[in-house]
Amino acid sequence: MVILGLTGSIGMGKSTAARMFRLLGVPVHDADAAVHRLLGRGGAAVAAVEAAFPGVARDDTVDRQRLAERVFDDPAALTRLEAILHPIVRLATLDFLKRQARARSTVVVLDIPLLFETGGQQLCDAVVVVSAPPAVQASRVLARKGMTPERYKAILAKQVTDREKRRRADFVVPTGGSKRDTLRRLAAIVRLMRGRSGRHWPPFGRRPSPGERITQPRGKRHA
Repeated sequence: MVILGLTGSIGMGKSTAARMFRLLGVPVHDADAAVHRLLGRGGAAVAAVEAAFPGVARDDTVDRQRLAERVFDDPAALTRLEAILHPIVRLATLDFLKRQARARSTVVVLDIPLLFETGGQQLCDAVVVVSAPPAVQASRVLARKGMTPERYKAILAKQVTDREKRRRADFVVPTGGSKRDTLRRLAAIVRLMRGRSGRHWPPFGRRPSPGERITQPRGKRHA
């Protein structure tokens, strides 16, 4: 099973790319959705987050806006939050991979906004980075409700730059053009990956069986 990491800076079209992967028949694990479930009513992280940040939860649900206000400009607080969430999110990711392996999926996608920031690329056979021109990115983000230029700049400052993400990617998919072009490029990646063998699943250093060919990505490609 080949594991593709999908990432990109804010406003680069990652959510659209994830939907397109699903249209192409590729199972996608959404890390953001996993966090929403963990912080939602009865979520596995609600009690621990409330204990670390008293007052952010009510009715057995974490108020994500209130939590964001507590940690956004406080690196130490953000580190405490990540120490709570990351291990649980990783377990959810592994559960997804186990289910897809049982279903004999040949290619899966891990949709992780902070893939490089959290070291998630280490679990992936290849990484797809979506990217658009700065003007397109800014127009998309600033159109969001409640977004301001100052907040946008602060978010960018906390992320690995688009340039660095593109440098570290195996595949760079431009998203500043038509959705049809983006879909075509993603479909080409899926076709290529279905012809490869994964190197990271099962985990823990599984050796290939006799005669199994392990094909690794050969440098960055612009899909």
